[in-house]
Amino acid sequence: MIQAIVFLPLIGFLIAGLFGRRIGARASELVTTTLLFIAAGFSWIVFFDVALGHGHASAPVLANWFTSGKLSVDWALRVDSLTAVMLVVVNTVSALVHFYSIGYMHEDPSRPRFFAYLSLFTFAMLSLVTADNLVQMFFGWEGVGLASYLLIGFWYQKPSANAAAIKAFVVNRVGDFGFALGIFLVFQLTQSLSFEQVFAAVPGIAGHKIHVFGADFDALTLATFLLFIGAMGKSAQFLLHTWLPDAMEGPTPVSALIHAATMVTAGVFMVARLSPIFEYAPDTLAFVTLIGAITAFFAATIGLVQNDIKRVIAYSTCSQLGYMFVAEGVGAYSLGVFHLFTHAFFKALLFLGAGSVIHAMHHEQDMRNMGGLWNKIPFTFAMMTIGTLALTGVGIPGTELGFAGFFSKDAIIEAAFAAGEHRSVAYLAFISTVVAAGLTSFYSWRLVFMTFFGKAKESHADARAAHGHDDHTHADAHAHGHDDHAHDDHGHGHHAPHESPIVMLIPLAVLAVGAVAAGAVFMGDFAGHGYDEFWKGALYTGHDNHILHAMHEIPHWVSYAATVMMILGFLGAFFVYQLAPGTAQKIAHAFPRLYRFLLNKWYFDELYDAIFVRPAFALGRLLWKGGDGRIIDGLGPDGIAARVVDGARLAVKLQTGYVYHYAFAMLIGVAAVVTWFVAGGLR
Repeated sequence: MIQAIVFLPLIGFLIAGLFGRRIGARASELVTTTLLFIAAGFSWIVFFDVALGHGHASAPVLANWFTSGKLSVDWALRVDSLTAVMLVVVNTVSALVHFYSIGYMHEDPSRPRFFAYLSLFTFAMLSLVTADNLVQMFFGWEGVGLASYLLIGFWYQKPSANAAAIKAFVVNRVGDFGFALGIFLVFQLTQSLSFEQVFAAVPGIAGHKIHVFGADFDALTLATFLLFIGAMGKSAQFLLHTWLPDAMEGPTPVSALIHAATMVTAGVFMVARLSPIFEYAPDTLAFVTLIGAITAFFAATIGLVQNDIKRVIAYSTCSQLGYMFVAEGVGAYSLGVFHLFTHAFFKALLFLGAGSVIHAMHHEQDMRNMGGLWNKIPFTFAMMTIGTLALTGVGIPGTELGFAGFFSKDAIIEAAFAAGEHRSVAYLAFISTVVAAGLTSFYSWRLVFMTFFGKAKESHADARAAHGHDDHTHADAHAHGHDDHAHDDHGHGHHAPHESPIVMLIPLAVLAVGAVAAGAVFMGDFAGHGYDEFWKGALYTGHDNHILHAMHEIPHWVSYAATVMMILGFLGAFFVYQLAPGTAQKIAHAFPRLYRFLLNKWYFDELYDAIFVRPAFALGRLLWKGGDGRIIDGLGPDGIAARVVDGARLAVKLQTGYVYHYAFAMLIGVAAVVTWFVAGGLR
């Protein structure tokens, strides 16, 4: 069954990718979507058997991949509770995104290519989560990077999409370089890359030093630090986060699949999978906690002022990933994975809901040009509200009543406080996550109020043209024989907002069930009384790690902190955008520097452009024009060729066509020969 789960998406990719033009767009959609639903069904069977049932972990070997000296790598599919959780997340969201895309992309002429890319991404992600060794994990790791590049740049006619795809690819390569170095170091330390062998060898090398760059470092600390650099890039953490918001240039279903539920959680999964190594590197765990805390707060502040509906949700994703790393940094790996699990439902719901709004508004993405939509697209409004309630963590502390985010996010905040007794950085994480909870509530309800309430805008098409925001527009619409992917009459001017087709609404309803119930249903299994029976050793916690127990001994006020901040955030957004419209503009005018600072995303793009991009281009131009053009080509092939041409020009001048010129040349030659012999004879 596990083989079918992994390889059915690959089959769908091959069919749609190789034969899409021959079988047509509709067949490509149906084949890939059907195979994904079959894989999703099998994934739930594995989840109930391995995680919730009495099934045992296994790692069937498909084949020996390669052997080189001491390094032997098998292609094996590791199935345990952690894998089962990820299979459910990846395949459920991917199947629903495929189904949703049938409606969302119905006018795109390149649908076979789009569905092929979706299936390729799913296969790569499944290869990652079922890996039984670091090389196989790296294969899936790079595979999702390639697939994300193809999907972000799917509308390659748009320069902005191309730039975003390249940016995502390059930034991820920075993290992947660290990840690769970490893999090399693990092999040097353990002489293996198989998880079982590496985990068994780790206790024996704990405390060993390694000499690098003239200094001694703890070997496992350095290895885990390098591995985490890869997670920072893939999961868009602070300093390597800049690619994620720009990735919204891809189609909205791509945002839901890659940047809400799957690819960006690869780093979280990797740290959880390698918990037996990270547990022996407390300094790295402190760094993980710090980066997660900074990211949770930093991304939430930027989300406060964004006007593009998808970018607001993108920064929310970045912030929530910070929560997951805080959990793992304090040793509560199960809470990090639990938030990954719940987050997949409500964040995919929000992204697909945003796509439904964009569809209703004829591809308008600027929330300033929306408003009054709650009664025009009531089902989408209800689904977006459920997603917002789950994201902001609405629930009643001390009870089992609440939406999904209430259980997972609040538990992380409590774990951060409990860990503060042993790690001071955890207290910083606690403060950061509590503040971020309030900011999350504010910008989430700001999105709802700006989009669905207030005064309806009269001319959406004109506003769209004025602001230049367009999710669904190709740069060269005429080349595809349609106009801006418009719907209905395909005309211009004002269109009344309308509800999305049923094929786009069904996935919203399914995800809403998870956003409502996933937390309450699975909290006990992931991090409660059923912990041991659920995980069955898939996550490792050292003998000094009692974080889940310590959470029950925290003061009562800590349990209420996130709820209080959530309420304050809601009240603040309600006042600013409902009771006193125009307050936001007044605040922006009162604090212009702070507003520009947040609106420009802390100026990280400008900073990186000045430090890395421009010098890199300048160096490239220097090496290209100066080194390659003037020196290598100038003195080499081009220089020699130029001298030959000069010599040819001189020779051409001797060929005048006049007989007396040739007779004169012959006379000069004869005189030279006679002179030579006479002079030679005299000597």
